[in-house]
Amino acid sequence: MSILCLGVNYKTAPVEIRERLAFPEGEIAQRLHEITGLGTVKETVVLSTCNRVEIYAAAEDHSLAFDQLGRYLVDHFRIDSPDMVEFYHLEDEGVARHLFHVAGGLDSMVLGETEIFGQVKKAYHLALAASVTARRMNKLFQQSFRVGKLVRTGTHIQHGSTSVGSVAVDLAEKIFGQLKGCKVMVIGAGEMSRQTAQSLLSRGASSIIVSNRSFDKAEELARELKGEAVRFDDWEGVLSKVDIVVSSTSAPHAIIVPEMIEKVIPKRGGRSLFLIDIAVPRDIEPAVNEIDNVYLYDIDDLERTAQVARIEREKQIAICENLIERHIEEKGIEALAPDRSQNGSSDSSIPS
Repeated sequence: MSILCLGVNYKTAPVEIRERLAFPEGEIAQRLHEITGLGTVKETVVLSTCNRVEIYAAAEDHSLAFDQLGRYLVDHFRIDSPDMVEFYHLEDEGVARHLFHVAGGLDSMVLGETEIFGQVKKAYHLALAASVTARRMNKLFQQSFRVGKLVRTGTHIQHGSTSVGSVAVDLAEKIFGQLKGCKVMVIGAGEMSRQTAQSLLSRGASSIIVSNRSFDKAEELARELKGEAVRFDDWEGVLSKVDIVVSSTSAPHAIIVPEMIEKVIPKRGGRSLFLIDIAVPRDIEPAVNEIDNVYLYDIDDLERTAQVARIEREKQIAICENLIERHIEEKGIEALAPDRSQNGSSDSSIPS
């Protein structure tokens, strides 16, 4: 018996397909038992995130297992056109190498991101709790945790922010020291505004005010961010109260000009104002940046900073690849080693 992986990810399937195949966390245990109940699959772990859905399994007959798993996913999620789904099929050492890349953040949309490591551990923990793992899956995932940790601690793959939203948050922290207590106003309720606001909240920003031409959309985003909505005609009155402004409207001309900022500066008590303009065309006139204690970054500024970090991370890929290959050469793939134990079990503790 050896290991296999059937899956889709952001490289092979659009979000419309990935969301159809996603496993709700509350149903994972039941689905794991359904998968092992297919017959040929003896052990399994399901990794289901916004960017990937992967079934790792131990089976005697790979061809039959792939067929059963593919049919299970198509039938369970009621995919009307199975041809729309292009699963990748990995076997044995290819499975381990792929999982090592996943756990190390090398297969992520944002290269080197750390969230996936916790998601892999959680997926394994859920399978362990459901008693659907044994020697093969236990060894495979424990080894992936060791490799993932080696990649994170032995390289610089995680250094520097590579998304516009994360760069904006990093710059905000440089200006304010920490974001705890900072008030944020979001002008425009689009996806980039939402992501940037969420990043600011995750780093400690205390409150969000949302303004949008469509007040209904402003209210919707404000509810999601647990903030407050203000009407588009009223947002100027809020400028004196906030520390950070994220602007991303579809206006054909600048909506924030130097005169607006200069008018509220005396009311701010010397507090810095950070303006993030992620609109194209720009929402904020560049001359605003010339006002004392006001910091303006537009989409090009943020993208240039992010690009530098991406280039530096990409330089680390070869180092990470060498680290993984060296580990495989020196340690081998434990899940593929002959099973000499009496019962096929193994230590199932989860390393930190």
